Amino acid sequence: MVLTFLATFAVFLLVIFGMSLGWIIKRKSIQGSCGGISSIGMEKVCDCPEPCDARKKRMARDQHRII
Repeated sequence: MVLTFLATFAVFLLVIFGMSLGWIIKRKSIQGSCGGISSIGMEKVCDCPEPCDARKKRMARDQHRII
């Protein structure tokens, strides 16, 4: 039981170290995919015809900052 736990823990540590090699070597953060959901024609994540109240407030605040 303990051997299985230690082996699993070691594998997880190796995976985390492997994933962090890009940052360790290049000091470059993880980036999203090229295009994201806009590449399939969607402007936002949800398919709601109208944004929720919290998003409307955030959009108004962002618009106010730009002007």
